[in-house]
Amino acid sequence: MEGQGEVRAVLPPLARRRSLLRGGGLAELGSRAFPTVLIGALVLMIIDVAARSGVSVAGSQLVNGITKGAIFALIAVGYTMVYGIIELINFAHGDVFTLSAVYGKEIGRGLSWIGMSLWGVSLGSLATRGPLGLAAVLLVLFPLTMAATGITGVLIERVAYRRLRDAPRLAPLITAVGVSFILEGSMLVTQGSSNVRTDKEGWIRGTAFTAGGVDVHWADIFVVGMALLMMFALQAFIRSTRLGKAMRATAQDRDAALLSGVNINRTIAATFFIGSALAAAGGLIYSIFFDSVVWNLGFGFGIIAFTAAVLGGIGNIVGAGLGGFLIGLIYVFGGQITSGQWSNSIVFAMLIVVLTFRPVGLLGMRVPDRA
Repeated sequence: MEGQGEVRAVLPPLARRRSLLRGGGLAELGSRAFPTVLIGALVLMIIDVAARSGVSVAGSQLVNGITKGAIFALIAVGYTMVYGIIELINFAHGDVFTLSAVYGKEIGRGLSWIGMSLWGVSLGSLATRGPLGLAAVLLVLFPLTMAATGITGVLIERVAYRRLRDAPRLAPLITAVGVSFILEGSMLVTQGSSNVRTDKEGWIRGTAFTAGGVDVHWADIFVVGMALLMMFALQAFIRSTRLGKAMRATAQDRDAALLSGVNINRTIAATFFIGSALAAAGGLIYSIFFDSVVWNLGFGFGIIAFTAAVLGGIGNIVGAGLGGFLIGLIYVFGGQITSGQWSNSIVFAMLIVVLTFRPVGLLGMRVPDRA
């Protein structure tokens, strides 16, 4: 590879351009130009919305896109963690996101019952009393819901995926679709087919500030801030802890990690736990922001988050977060331009474009192939 780089360095510019036009050179040019084209297209979409509907509308949609992108990013990180280690597209991950919102609702009701029985205070009333009450509620509700959802993720891995770890790739993929249907069916039976209230309406209210006629609410800041906090904490965990190093070693070479003393089963189970816990954080944030979920919400959100993971570079945690925010902006501004009718189509078209021109994603992390 070094010799090849030296040869390319001494090629005259004209010969270099000719070489790029032969033998896949156009694909290489498309891959290099893809980030610039993507950012340019997004900027043009923002300008178009501002020209059609006004700067304040474009600003409001920008805030909306960043907020949605934060939720997509939390789901996408779970996708990319699992794929980076065992090369499985866990299509049930989006439904775990929805299930976590249901868990949060039920855990919240249980805590409210305990609070009313002991102190005469429900969870909702405590959360709306002020910042300290809200912080106390979140410090209890988030760990409990994330733990319950993480355990669910571990059980899914143990029951559905572990025995298929060395099977042909189609087998665990089909199993993932089956697990998704099981989760959706269970939520349909237990929660019904209509929207389900999560009992978190009005927990975070008010406008933080106004800039250029655009109101930025405290709920928007909460969503983005929590997403960034979770992703930075995960990145620090992966880089600094013993388990994080075991995850990186397993992702690079599972056999070599096993020979080095890494417990592969425990590492993969921990990956599912952390990925599901991050989905739970996204589910709680979503339920606080919108106060309702529906049984098949995770299907659409899961596909969008998967697109975000591919866009950022599947197998790359930072890339998944970046892809989530970009897809959120594309989803919102694309819907604004097309009156909301083509939002999903634009996102899925983006998936095709990424796989065609830059399959490794924006940050270009390549996951090693395994036999």
